[in-house]
Amino acid sequence: MRVAQGYQQRARLATFMLGHFSVDLMSGLLPALYPLLALELRLDYREIGALALAYTAAVSLTQPLFGYLADRWGVRQLAPLSLAWSGLLLGLYGFVHHPTLLYLVAFLAGLGSGAYHPVGASRAAQLAPERHRNTTMSIYTVSGTVGYALGPLVGVLLFRTFGSAGTLAALPLGLVAAGLVRWGLGRFTEVTLTSQRSHRPASQRTDWRALAPILAIVMLRSWTFMTVATFAPVWYREMGYEFLYGVVATIIVASGAVGTLLGGILADRIGAWRVLLGSLTLAVPALLSFAASGGPLGLIAAAAFGLLADASISITLVAAQRLLPGRTGVASGFILGMGFVTGGIGAPVTGWIADRIGLQLALASTATALLIALTLCWVVPTQIFRRPALASTTSKRMTATSR
Repeated sequence: MRVAQGYQQRARLATFMLGHFSVDLMSGLLPALYPLLALELRLDYREIGALALAYTAAVSLTQPLFGYLADRWGVRQLAPLSLAWSGLLLGLYGFVHHPTLLYLVAFLAGLGSGAYHPVGASRAAQLAPERHRNTTMSIYTVSGTVGYALGPLVGVLLFRTFGSAGTLAALPLGLVAAGLVRWGLGRFTEVTLTSQRSHRPASQRTDWRALAPILAIVMLRSWTFMTVATFAPVWYREMGYEFLYGVVATIIVASGAVGTLLGGILADRIGAWRVLLGSLTLAVPALLSFAASGGPLGLIAAAAFGLLADASISITLVAAQRLLPGRTGVASGFILGMGFVTGGIGAPVTGWIADRIGLQLALASTATALLIALTLCWVVPTQIFRRPALASTTSKRMTATSR
């Protein structure tokens, strides 16, 4: 019986991982598309950043809402619809050649990704045993990161062959993924907000003050990572690396996937706080080394930066879910959504800076965000990174103090 339940849980987790992989693979096509659009539409750095912002704003700002809907009504319809919507709108992306209209299509396309991310993350959390929560969430997160890492590489092949019309490949991908996820959810037993409340201890309360610095760390880390992933291909293409410009984004994001997995595993073994602090500390010199080197040698530093910058993703996500008991969808929406929106804001800001001081120095300047995030780590109460059974006494003390 226990073996059968374990198999069912793994199968359900695989279902959400499939959707996560697919939606992020479609999103990963965009970094490879930006250099092509810059040439075809004569866009400058600021406009490329604004285009990235239009997509990421839709992805991020809507996630808390979609997370609430997932908690309230479930995911059986929302999950496959979000994948089909992403495939349809991203498929149209390469056929729009008017900048103003392109921003609108980018925003609408982002709604599909915005709907799926809190849905998948919240249900993966429900399937995770508490003692392995960081590990399970890191494995789930990696499924999306692998998809996003493959996206630029797939995009380079598509756009070299078909031009910007290669985005049409997203349509069958989105529809197939939607069908498979809908089939996989056929026997999934929903745990909605109503049923969670009936089993939720009255002593559990949402600690919004502890959530604020966690959100800030996520936002600053995402600012740096997404900005580097957006502009690294543009920088490498300007330096004349016709093939490496697509590879560099894949290396950064793929290394981020490895870092996410290792970070989750280490957090369950040596402590989440240590992994959070150590990874952010080491990510700063890795980023500066990448910005200083460039070229083939810079790919090593790019890999180190991606691994270290993303090592704490599952840690902050699990911490937020523990701070909002019974609201895993909302918690996931806040963490993932705020990360996306800040990364989207960072792109046009860095583009504006690059137009004035050059792209290489602008990329190096994003290390400032990591340094601020590192400082905020000392503001976060370390007890929220512990398992609830180990932190119950401290949590009650924090609740009494806040009153």
